[in-house]
Amino acid sequence: MADVEFGRMSIKESKEDIKASPARPHWFEQYVQPCMGELVGSAFFIFMGCVSVIENADGTSRLQPALVHGLALGLTIAVLGSISGGHFNPAVSLGAWLIGGLNMVMVIPYWISQLCGGLIGAAFAKVVTTDQRYINASGAAFTTITSDDHLGRALISEVIMTMFLVLTVCMGAINEKTKSLLAPFCIGFTVTVDILAGGAISGACMNPARAFGPALVANYWDYHWVYWVGPMVAGLLVGALIRFLIGDKKTRLFLK
Repeated sequence: MADVEFGRMSIKESKEDIKASPARPHWFEQYVQPCMGELVGSAFFIFMGCVSVIENADGTSRLQPALVHGLALGLTIAVLGSISGGHFNPAVSLGAWLIGGLNMVMVIPYWISQLCGGLIGAAFAKVVTTDQRYINASGAAFTTITSDDHLGRALISEVIMTMFLVLTVCMGAINEKTKSLLAPFCIGFTVTVDILAGGAISGACMNPARAFGPALVANYWDYHWVYWVGPMVAGLLVGALIRFLIGDKKTRLFLK
């Protein structure tokens, strides 16, 4: 029997088109799950980082926090990266959006999820550590900047170190031409290197969520704005730099 036609399309052709078109992801999978991934990942990463600072063993200086932050971030990205992209950092999300690696409608939800994750991680760090150690470490909030004379060097340091981190994320995990299976650990090692190199200058935050959670829980806000302005400026600069270096055509979405 001949197919019944509606205009130029037959019923048979219509069924074939429906089968050929890919199913759209459910809204929960597309919007809620990535935000939950950022929330959970940020909470674990910042918890580990805060505890490593509060419980820093005598004589290790910056080595213990540097290794813990780097390894915790690399492992968290490896585990949760396929769900959310593994940003866990508002500056990284900003850079990813600028190069086409994150949908614009997800930027603000990602930031909120990361900040809430940071707050949860810092709160649990306070719960599991002793009061004396917590107070001595100011709850793992950033206390490196002690005067206005130190301010310029610290701000520039935060910009440069965060640029290194965001560039590693964008080129190692997002850009199709240069991304690597080793990206999670490359990103983690970048954090370790930054802390070892610049921890004495600014504390090597590189992450507003890492600064916000401990600052709120410990109520320590001295020079807190540096840890927002520096990383976010770095995210903008890296986005512009990558656009200039590789253009739009070589950048592909990491998140679908």
